[in-house]
Amino acid sequence: MRDGASFYRNFAAAPIRCCVLFGLLLLPGLLFAQDKGKVEVVKDPKVDSLVQDYVVGDKGKNIAPASSDGYRIQIFSGSDRKAAYDAQAKFQAKYPDLTTYLTYRAPNFKVRVGDYRTRLEAEKMQQDLKSLFNGIFIIQEKINLPKLDTE
Repeated sequence: MRDGASFYRNFAAAPIRCCVLFGLLLLPGLLFAQDKGKVEVVKDPKVDSLVQDYVVGDKGKNIAPASSDGYRIQIFSGSDRKAAYDAQAKFQAKYPDLTTYLTYRAPNFKVRVGDYRTRLEAEKMQQDLKSLFNGIFIIQEKINLPKLDTE
């Protein structure tokens, strides 16, 4: 009986061995059948003109989305208009490349500076401004995005 049982085991295992061997022979072919680094984009040519019109605009101005969530630093808040303008001028004298925003909501003027995408950027600038202004703090609000370089 033992001879019949071993024959049956060997007979049943033979197709499994063949399938495993066949699979191992095909596996390298499947792995190397892909082209690496090639992407083909199929699109209508009008898409490029629409994107160009969106980014640059019909008169050559950048009209990409104008705002995003971000942070600004408030350097002044008070009811004295002259003090608000003085704080704005003091900041612009030290940092002429950064934008300032003066707003009035009765009865207070507020001067906020910068367009920072992350709080960390705003905190670094806040550390620099502590010696120039008292009572400054970071405000989360919509910021203006930088102009896109379309060249």
